[in-house]
Amino acid sequence: MNIHEYQGKEILKQYGVSVPEGQVAFTVEEAVQAAQELGSAVSVVKAQIHAGGRGKAGGVKIAKNLDEVRTYAEEILGKVLVTHQTGPEGKEVKRLLIEQGCDIRKEYYIGLVVDRSTGRVVMMASEEGGTEIEEVAEKTPEKIFKEIIDPAVGLQAFQARKLAYAIHIPTELVNKAVKFMISLYTAFVEKDCSIAEINPLVVTGDGNVMALDAKLNFDSNALYRHSDVQALRDLDEEDEKEIEASKFDLSYIALDGNIGCMVNGAGLAMATMDIIKHYGGEPANFLDVGGGATTEKVTEAFKIILSDEKVKGIFVNIFGGIMRCDVIAEGVVAAAKQIGLDRPLVVRLEGTNVELGKKLLNESGLNIVAADSMADGAQKIVSLVK
Repeated sequence: MNIHEYQGKEILKQYGVSVPEGQVAFTVEEAVQAAQELGSAVSVVKAQIHAGGRGKAGGVKIAKNLDEVRTYAEEILGKVLVTHQTGPEGKEVKRLLIEQGCDIRKEYYIGLVVDRSTGRVVMMASEEGGTEIEEVAEKTPEKIFKEIIDPAVGLQAFQARKLAYAIHIPTELVNKAVKFMISLYTAFVEKDCSIAEINPLVVTGDGNVMALDAKLNFDSNALYRHSDVQALRDLDEEDEKEIEASKFDLSYIALDGNIGCMVNGAGLAMATMDIIKHYGGEPANFLDVGGGATTEKVTEAFKIILSDEKVKGIFVNIFGGIMRCDVIAEGVVAAAKQIGLDRPLVVRLEGTNVELGKKLLNESGLNIVAADSMADGAQKIVSLVK
């Protein structure tokens, strides 16, 4: 789950991480009032969307007076920002963060991620702050420094100090930087984050070490432990189909293609997407109905796929182990009859109750193309869509 920058900063403040003073605003008047209350000589007007690259897209402005705050707020609120993370459709700005300006001496990068290769949390640091970390990794990987953190003892002061020296934090501010890093790590672990990214981390003219931006993502599987984090969810920033899928505990992610996929198991779902692309098609979604899906869940999954206007055909690929093929078949038939199936449908079933599943599909009266294998199914749906 993602949250907005201002929400992330509120969480970090609770852990002693230094952030600029700021207020959220939903209207132009609220933005002006916020700047007035902050009383800073310079205010920063920042678009709040769940995507990076806002500055390059015109979503971050420096205002030197209240008139400029008003002008920039009017310009950004309601604007559709297109960044490298939003896709060409962009995202509409519905809220702003009005923040005190600060005297920036130098920008850095600090990030925490879960590293699957080591099975541990890794803190990354770079003196190339304000630049996308992927860009730094590609062009100057030697400028990224890492510390692998032992979960039994957490981030140690010597590790944080090592990173601070590696990225050339001014010597007199190293202790503040160490405190910052340890506080960030504590927030990351206690709130079950999957990513915590401070870009940029800045040192200021008055000797502070501060998070000028903050991106926190959370492990959805751990949200039941954090009702406070769940309350920060902004449904306006999420795909309607993904919201609907989450109500039925379906793993669904919308993509840009035109072949809808319904699969059981995340690995098989990814392999299905790969084989569709291999045969020249484009998947419209990732959809894992899981191992214990009911007829109702399968019906809802099918409805969600069909609600996507881009979908020109559907590939159902089920390998029934825990998931029974007849349950999938019942759900497909029920959904197709409810909505009225008007697009090509290819179904590949293997595993538990496969013969019963095939019988249900064959006797449904629906126009269903049977596939003998995953490759056969992918070729057939790509051909039918084209």
